[in-house]
Amino acid sequence: MASNAHETVDIYGVKWSKWSAALSRRFDIIVAIILFLAVTAAFHLHVMLLVGDWDFWVDWKDRQYWVTLAPVITITFPAALQYVFWEKLRLPFGATFAVVCLIFGEWMNRKFGFYDWSYFPYSLVWPATYIPGAIVLDVTLMLTGNFLLTSLTGAIAYAILFYPSNWVMLAAYHLPVEVMGSLVSVADYIGYAFTRTATPEYLRFIERGTLRTFGGHSAWVASAFAGFLCMLMYIAWWYFGMLMTKVVTVPNKMKTLMGLKADPKRSVEAI
Repeated sequence: MASNAHETVDIYGVKWSKWSAALSRRFDIIVAIILFLAVTAAFHLHVMLLVGDWDFWVDWKDRQYWVTLAPVITITFPAALQYVFWEKLRLPFGATFAVVCLIFGEWMNRKFGFYDWSYFPYSLVWPATYIPGAIVLDVTLMLTGNFLLTSLTGAIAYAILFYPSNWVMLAAYHLPVEVMGSLVSVADYIGYAFTRTATPEYLRFIERGTLRTFGGHSAWVASAFAGFLCMLMYIAWWYFGMLMTKVVTVPNKMKTLMGLKADPKRSVEAI
């Protein structure tokens, strides 16, 4: 320990003792773990409350509401963290970091809450992925360096890529199957087999949306509308990230009660 205290290393032009450098590195790791868990908890709670059943159940993953709702709700934390990571740290992976935290939290919830606790199969409760759209969002910000251009291109791409990136997992559940003389999808049949409490009556009518009037291409129309909303949501949450990282100091009127000197009164010239 004594030898390490006298040996120095150069980090970004500043000389540190090896012991101090190792301690600083451990502190950085602890902060990174706390940040990961905090974003995981907050983002996962945000998605559970606002997306909810459309992300929980495979038979809710329809071509209208799920495609519209999920990207708009999930672009919030990526936009806010992009401001923090890019403007404060110049790290171009804020959106990907947020989405990885969300996916980690969702799989922990599916494993311990839905599968181990409630005995729902993974084929019913698998979560959607947002990683491809988040990567495009980060790359767009890195190449343009401008949040407005990112909102006009990257945010729209985030919504457009949502359905294709999940189709690989979802396609098998849209295959037709005959059950007791009725033609249903595999996803619907799994939903019939595993009854959930407090299921609303409109669950079985979720596919009968008015977007069918667009020649049956409801998913792409919904994705385009979600892209427009994502553009607006991205700008709003970029400024929210700016607000949350803004340092504001206010005079402390309770200093004297703690044995400290009170703030000096401002002169007329200073005012």
